[in-house]
Amino acid sequence: MPKFETIRPVVHRAEQMFDLVADVESYPQFLPMCESLKVRSRKESHGKTLLIADMTVGYKLIRETFTSQVLLKPEEKVILTKYIDGPFRYLDNRWQFVPDVNPEHSTVKFYIDYEFKSRTLGFLMGSMFDIAFRKFTEAFEKRADAIYGKGEKSPVV
Repeated sequence: MPKFETIRPVVHRAEQMFDLVADVESYPQFLPMCESLKVRSRKESHGKTLLIADMTVGYKLIRETFTSQVLLKPEEKVILTKYIDGPFRYLDNRWQFVPDVNPEHSTVKFYIDYEFKSRTLGFLMGSMFDIAFRKFTEAFEKRADAIYGKGEKSPVV
């Protein structure tokens, strides 16, 4: 039952980071182990968007596809992912983007908790998933730098 949580200050606005993570179709361009991502459906209601998406991840000769429900809440700057089908027993993933005192900065909070259905698959891919999930926030920050430019770090007081 691996879990990972990180809180990372970034030099980009909370809205920018939210938009970047919400752009799930772009994940294969920069996200570790993500080979493809296809949005099956998209429904918008009351300022929120609900996606159903298939993500294929791979490492060496192993490829697995899983389906998730992704709830985008731009007003709250929160993204919630609920597992639907695939190689996991369960997967719970949350992103929160918190504005900073400096409006050009924010804090990214990332949480993931998951377990593979198969012990064998967990053994084969578990450590790689751990490494990939630990690099997720860093991958998104690098992507933000590439898209929005590198912001100015706040001086340490």
